[in-house]
Amino acid sequence: MYVAASAAEGLSRWGVYRELPMAAAPMAKTTSFYRRNPPLDRVSLVRAKPSFSCFCALAGDDVFSVTSATQFDVDYLGQSTKGDLNVKSDHLDSFGLGGRSALEGPIEEVARAEAGEAEDLLRHLGIPGPFSSRYSPRGIFCSRTLNLRSISAIGYDMDYTLMHYNVMAWEGRAYEYCMDNLRNMGFPVDGLAFDPNLVIRGLVIDKEKGNLVKPDRFGYVKRAMHGTTMLSTRAVTEMYGRELVDLRNESRWVFLNTLFSVSEAVAFMQMVDRLDEGAISAEIAPLHYKGLYKAVGKALFKAHVEGQLKHEIMSKPELFVEPDPEMPLALLDQKEAGKKLLLITNSDYHYTDKMMQHSFNKFLPNDMGWRDLFDMVIVSARKPEFFQMSHPLYEVVTDEGLMRPCFKACTGGLYSGGSAQMIENSLKIHGDEILYVGDHIHTDVSQSKVHLRWRTALICRELEEEYNALIRSSSHRATLIDLINQKEVVGDLFNQLRLALQRRTKGRPAQTLAATNMDNQGLTETMQKLLLVMQRLDEKIAPMLDADGEHFSKRWGFLSRAGLWDKSHLMRQIEKYADIYTSRVSNFLHYTPFMYFHSQEQTLAHDSYSWYQSQFNGLMLKTRVKPEDHPVKFADSNDGH
Repeated sequence: MYVAASAAEGLSRWGVYRELPMAAAPMAKTTSFYRRNPPLDRVSLVRAKPSFSCFCALAGDDVFSVTSATQFDVDYLGQSTKGDLNVKSDHLDSFGLGGRSALEGPIEEVARAEAGEAEDLLRHLGIPGPFSSRYSPRGIFCSRTLNLRSISAIGYDMDYTLMHYNVMAWEGRAYEYCMDNLRNMGFPVDGLAFDPNLVIRGLVIDKEKGNLVKPDRFGYVKRAMHGTTMLSTRAVTEMYGRELVDLRNESRWVFLNTLFSVSEAVAFMQMVDRLDEGAISAEIAPLHYKGLYKAVGKALFKAHVEGQLKHEIMSKPELFVEPDPEMPLALLDQKEAGKKLLLITNSDYHYTDKMMQHSFNKFLPNDMGWRDLFDMVIVSARKPEFFQMSHPLYEVVTDEGLMRPCFKACTGGLYSGGSAQMIENSLKIHGDEILYVGDHIHTDVSQSKVHLRWRTALICRELEEEYNALIRSSSHRATLIDLINQKEVVGDLFNQLRLALQRRTKGRPAQTLAATNMDNQGLTETMQKLLLVMQRLDEKIAPMLDADGEHFSKRWGFLSRAGLWDKSHLMRQIEKYADIYTSRVSNFLHYTPFMYFHSQEQTLAHDSYSWYQSQFNGLMLKTRVKPEDHPVKFADSNDGH
């Protein structure tokens, strides 16, 4: 028998203890544990170490058992039951449940009563329920069902994952170093300044045409910018009407996977303008966009390799890093829940140690250091090759970074290089027992998923702004959709009359007797009126479509959308490779290390009940139902948020 997770999790997190009665009194089948132990006068909230004798007595091995990795089954969703907590049937009396008979009866009624009282207890304890976390910019959104209880190890990337940089400061400084290197190479860079609003994550650089494009999930280009000038819809259609963005063609397309791409994209688009102006001579670089992109990449790479940028950040991390006090606590919960925590970063040892000390140590309890959180640390990992092949492994043995060759990684070790396969062998866990969390779709998420079948989580800080932008634009989008629906109805009538006129000119009857009997003048006048209505609707709809998404980005619209109806290419990549995604690692603190994330139902074009759902949503708008009373999703159900 499985214990209801929410109550047990709430007790352990908040240090709740309860005085259990010496003997359980007889009770009716519908009497619940909470009714016999009223929370208002029998529960104490203690913010202290969760080592209370009463709870520990209940949580001992003699009462509970954990499903092992060798004895696991799969549940009704096909997910592993590894790590599930089970209560031994002969110890049900320890909970005062009076044996299995206390839960007899129609399970629908029992579950409904228990769920209601579980909500009451969560509310009394001040713990947000699972739905309040889900409908939040700080929520964790699920693309593929994931049972955290079955996860034995959680690996983390560092940059823009365990620590978030101030984009304006970090990328702005990287841009300045890039411009300095370009200037030394002879490029005309005077008068240029870093403008992070030029780009967003998920765009694609077209190295052949000097464009930055936003494709939809199918690869069709919806918006484009040449240099720093946005192209018209007509120009985009003429240029890309017969082309699809194919990220496998790396010689042409460059996907902006991460915020680290911002400085490179801004510099490249600005230099495209200079090339078009004729300010760049053939002596400086090849007079084509591919050569220009290569020169910009070389200048930025030099800034990173020479170490000037990282040295500046290490000397003043407070100017570049935005610490999150909740993040170390989220990892501490996971570690205490029995998860093995791994740090796998491409950064070198000295930079990693400095940044992690700054971001973690002051927020950890009992003089813990960041190293105490992790069962294994891998620096200079060389991702994505780390997930694909094996490199020599070295153990870092001194604080100065001195290393020695090593052939096997051990728990508690600090290493450089190696491979993911080596980690699996050392920890004796593999595949879907490991969750890897990172910010880079290719380097972190897709490669660990494709080559190793690790479970994956993507960190995308912009989701918080995107979520709030979707809410702010909800009335705009509702008005726009209403206008489009009106045009569809008017347009359908116009098309039917047009067909009737077409048949009449050929001497054939119309679709119906009534349509056949319409006089010519009435038919023509009605069609003229409908055309004028549609033209006026177009004049209203077109600018509203252009403005859709401007709450997030005036140039590019929403991060997750390409146009009003479809998903962006970025969103498709996230759905394909990330089991869950969220804005920051500390969002795990709003859940538990035992959370069961369920993916949402994927609606299809032919789902018959989608019409009824739209009617229900329309009824809600008319009756002014508040979002908090019934959360409304402002993205389609496939988006996951």
